[in-house]
Amino acid sequence: MGRELTLGNPPIAVVLRRSARARQLSLRVSRLDGKVSLTLPPRASEREAMAFLASREEWLRGHLSKVAGPVRVQVGESIPFRGQDLVVVRGDVRRPRLADHQLILPTSDRPVGPIVQAFLKHHARDLLSDRSDTYAAVVGRRYARLTLRDTRSRWGSCSSKGGLMYSWRLVMAPPEVLDYVAAHEVAHLVEMNHSAAFWDVVGSLMPDYAPRRKWLRDHGSDLHRIQFT
Repeated sequence: MGRELTLGNPPIAVVLRRSARARQLSLRVSRLDGKVSLTLPPRASEREAMAFLASREEWLRGHLSKVAGPVRVQVGESIPFRGQDLVVVRGDVRRPRLADHQLILPTSDRPVGPIVQAFLKHHARDLLSDRSDTYAAVVGRRYARLTLRDTRSRWGSCSSKGGLMYSWRLVMAPPEVLDYVAAHEVAHLVEMNHSAAFWDVVGSLMPDYAPRRKWLRDHGSDLHRIQFT
């Protein structure tokens, strides 16, 4: 963790980080939680950092005003599922059930967040297993295992031993986006890199992958804003 400074009034907290690979000052605002960080080259001074921040203050405040806050799952609110909004309600059911653009949960005193999260994880595993199996059969490779995690830095990965990992939050994205991530990671079973040969494999599995990839870049952070606890 770097040193924290404050800028202006009302104050903006900025975390300073030094990087041996940085060649210039780099300002970043997280789309997820609005946290601000400034990366400095090894020889840049704190005075230079403050001057840089002061010159960017107007831009920074405008950018922060557009960052949406977290969304907590609760009864009466909507939750995305396969690209469609479902209203979370209580009803006379024994287990979560989909009906009429609603996610109906059993009536109880239990918090709804963990119940909805378990529902999403269950469907994410089924869908990602199905798509991974399909694409693996096309390329003629087998994967070792499939795991789900709640990762912010990546939507999926493929280990050198053939293990596939996915973010279960993909089940909230449109189906074609989940399909793209599965195709992307299965392609790594053939090419463990991001070379032209790798993208050729992705293209053979999904010729129109580009807009699906763009959707994740443009909207993926919205899925991470949703809180279940």
